[in-house]
Amino acid sequence: MSNRSSLPPIDATVGEAQQWLADGHCTSRQLIDGYLEFLEGGGRELNAVVEIFNESAQQAADQSDQRRAQGQCFGPLDGIPFTAKMNITTQLGSSDASSPMLRGFKAQEDATAVRRLRAAGAVLVGKTSCDEFAMGASNETSSHGVVSNPWDRERVPGGSSGGSAALAGSHGWSFHLGSDTGGSIRQPAAFCNATAIKPTWGRVSRRGLIAFGSSLDQICPIARDAVDCQSVLQVIEGHDPLDSTSLRQSTSSQQKISQPKIGRVALISDGLGPGIDASIASAVRSAAQQMASQGIEIIERSLPHLEAANACYQVISTAEASSNLARYDGVHVGVRGQSEDLQQLYETSRHQGFGSEVRRRILLGTFVLSAGYQEAYYNRALAVRDLIRQGIDQVLEDCDALLLPVSPFAPFPIGERIDDPLALYACDILTVTANLAGVPALALPCAFDEQQLPIGMQLMGAHGSDHVLLEFGQRWQCWNDEHRALPQGGTR
Repeated sequence: MSNRSSLPPIDATVGEAQQWLADGHCTSRQLIDGYLEFLEGGGRELNAVVEIFNESAQQAADQSDQRRAQGQCFGPLDGIPFTAKMNITTQLGSSDASSPMLRGFKAQEDATAVRRLRAAGAVLVGKTSCDEFAMGASNETSSHGVVSNPWDRERVPGGSSGGSAALAGSHGWSFHLGSDTGGSIRQPAAFCNATAIKPTWGRVSRRGLIAFGSSLDQICPIARDAVDCQSVLQVIEGHDPLDSTSLRQSTSSQQKISQPKIGRVALISDGLGPGIDASIASAVRSAAQQMASQGIEIIERSLPHLEAANACYQVISTAEASSNLARYDGVHVGVRGQSEDLQQLYETSRHQGFGSEVRRRILLGTFVLSAGYQEAYYNRALAVRDLIRQGIDQVLEDCDALLLPVSPFAPFPIGERIDDPLALYACDILTVTANLAGVPALALPCAFDEQQLPIGMQLMGAHGSDHVLLEFGQRWQCWNDEHRALPQGGTR
């Protein structure tokens, strides 16, 4: 038998780490101890991890080793470490959505996705920082402080799942649960050189996800490669009777695998024009050429109403945020301010509990839902949303997937956009479309710019084509190995 004290290479994927365990090169306890060491070192340095569960993780790893020794391994995630974003509830630790409003909040149960993963033997090792209530694109609004990009510590990792992406982009062996409301898993994946998928809306239960925009939110996996993301999705997907928005039809991956593979991809020209960094547009065009060299037919198409998507998203998401966050008043839920007057109590509690970005979005949402303005803004946004959905369906009639960049620009310096909301919201112009339409979207690393910063591309597919996209992602990562790169100095 091989030396059991040797750990996988730092860039090893979940699948490779699982094979390392199966071959007896190390135990799950050794793997978990090694990853906990990384979290205490590199994870803390990036400010990506908020809480680390050393004792419970080691106990779970020992139990996994016992199952493996008895030939009762639960599957490909048994004994593998993972983290959950702070807006996903877990019995371990706190679930404060990185907001002072929920400081110290202890959930009574795991989110459905977390419960399913732990039942499959995956080991929860920590909670990751995010923008407050998942509202942000840079991970600068977290009450736990700014998260750094592992490729350049002076730049943002993207948001709101920046903590998850920073870990995924700097170390292997693990996967991470984040959430995506308007690009919150794909944009940080692109900024940190990780792979992530936003599933079809309703495919993964939202139970246990602290709500931002209920018709847009989705729990998502982020990891080193598409194989890992598919392994996680296969565990967490499926109907949840405790979530009324969970899809009832079968989402068996076996059904999806039997579908035809992607053979024709539409390169979306609207995502390559003015406002998109030249290096990013060039990288995505080069990716399309690489696909063509492998026999994929590439056609160029325009996506109807893409230019209206971000405005539409801002109206709908803020309206839903205003409604969802109304419960946090210091009386029913959330931190309680000091006042003997009820009105003043509400005002003090919400002012102390919410950061400036959350307050801004609540105010915008309340405005677009107010009497006299709902028809002009909210109802019109709903109509545009339908047009966007129809436009995607129309383009997909003669192709299998849409190809476009994830972000219009590279990771930007910390502090550069935080005081300019419109500049920050521009981060989402290419990602919100998938959330509005409820379709799956896969973010894949594709290149590096002249500053050696990661560039990501995304593929959007039809409703329910999640595993078709992931299978294509696996093919892409056989042709292109940019996802294997780690930042210099990225060691345990």
